[in-house]
Amino acid sequence: MTTRRTPPFRGLILDFVGVLTQGVREPLRAWCRASGLPEDAWRATLEDHPRGRALYRDLEAGLMTQAEWNAATAELLGVPPENLMGRAWAQVRPAPGMIALARAARAAGYRVAMLSNSFGLDPYDPYGHAGVWDLFDVAVISEREGIAKPDPEIYRRVLERLGLPASACVFVDDYPRNLLPARALGLTTVLADGGPAATPAALAALLGVPLPSCPAAGTVVPPK
Repeated sequence: MTTRRTPPFRGLILDFVGVLTQGVREPLRAWCRASGLPEDAWRATLEDHPRGRALYRDLEAGLMTQAEWNAATAELLGVPPENLMGRAWAQVRPAPGMIALARAARAAGYRVAMLSNSFGLDPYDPYGHAGVWDLFDVAVISEREGIAKPDPEIYRRVLERLGLPASACVFVDDYPRNLLPARALGLTTVLADGGPAATPAALAALLGVPLPSCPAAGTVVPPK
């Protein structure tokens, strides 16, 4: 008789963009082209433009509303402000493999949480648009907390609300810098770098959750 070893984890913590969504860059570039902008304008404004970068940080931390951000960022881009975030993100799609993995993990008894740096909830709710709210026992969103990843405090808050120690949890994110504080706190981390099938497969193997049709593996890093 073979005894199956029970995985040592009880919690799964998921980022949103790049984990529960897929193919973000091309829809945003397509929106830029359709709006008469250079296809890299969205990324450049949010990441490279000093004012645009500061506005986005304030949005993440809940220091301004999405409507306020829409107005200020639309001015930088030279486009109409009405529901700017929703217009730009309209064609971004959820990641079916990761959503199936989250449901399978929860059905298997795992506590499942979302830990997301927010980009606003009103008038455009990205989580509702992707249909992910019902996946979670706990949702920790930066705008509600007043802090954002990679601040270690936001990781502590999600662990506290899950009621689990860091050693019992796996955290998945697509940005390596967001994994560093998680590992320092004792979480096992998975970098979502392997595509729509690879990361769910890696997690299925790690958690001991059956997930058919996910043949590849991602990058799993145990805590130090």
